[in-house]
Amino acid sequence: MKILLLGANGQVGFELQRSLAPLGEVVAATRSGNLPGGAACERVDLYDADALDALCTRVAPQLIVNAAAHTAVDRAEDEEELALRANGAAPGVLGRWAAQHEAAVVHYSTDYVFDGQGTRPYREDDATAPIGAYGRTKCAGEEALAASGAAYLNFRTAWVYAARGGNFLRTMLRLARERDRLGVVADQRGAPTPARLIASTTACVLARWLQRDAKARQHRSGSYHLVSAGECSWHDFAVAIFEQALAAGLIAKIPEVAPIATADYPTRARRPAYSVLDTCKLRETFGLDLPDWRHGLRDVIGELVA
Repeated sequence: MKILLLGANGQVGFELQRSLAPLGEVVAATRSGNLPGGAACERVDLYDADALDALCTRVAPQLIVNAAAHTAVDRAEDEEELALRANGAAPGVLGRWAAQHEAAVVHYSTDYVFDGQGTRPYREDDATAPIGAYGRTKCAGEEALAASGAAYLNFRTAWVYAARGGNFLRTMLRLARERDRLGVVADQRGAPTPARLIASTTACVLARWLQRDAKARQHRSGSYHLVSAGECSWHDFAVAIFEQALAAGLIAKIPEVAPIATADYPTRARRPAYSVLDTCKLRETFGLDLPDWRHGLRDVIGELVA
């Protein structure tokens, strides 16, 4: 099988290069045409629909994995049209190409498609109600992919972090070295999810899904929630990061961590207050139980130590 991996230099894309390798030949693509470390790869601009279609035709994959997106949540408020090209239009382009060439698509979406006013974990069939530009564009991408006619898996995830790239964990470790005290939002809840868990789970699901015939794959097409088990606030996550990082020798001391309200940390885009996603459908369909977020944190801290 030939697999076209878009966004191979992102947090999830980087991990997917490794996890997808046993399934076939992985053809990586990035906007710059380079992978982390400088190796050359396919070059494609997610904002350019014609270039995207041309790349698919030239590579001729049986599976397209789209780990690329316009992920600048705050900037999307001021450039929603640009974000819509990458997050909304591009999945439709990929889906239509796949439908015409009997290929399949894996796509990644977000908790931001919900309004965050829920009181229990969101299920896949709950109504979407994005409260910002980023969520609206990602919701549009889900709809475009679903309408394309392709066999597809749309994985919604949340609070993604890794040992590399820009993310909450790496920011907290930097601040721990720079400050004695910091405030962290305590009234938003979600499940911190490592990029490596997303990638490995994707590969496990694909190994099961791709074994089925085209009709069965189409039947199981749709959205699935892919996040760590459990939940916490950003403040809880920061405290856990510092405790594990201190024990691992990554920081010399734990700063004082004060819980603050979202209102005390204003951002250009509103964030969902409640981002916990229900993963029962993933478990019932593919037999996968995802580990608690604390286990994922331990593994990423171990990776940083190594």
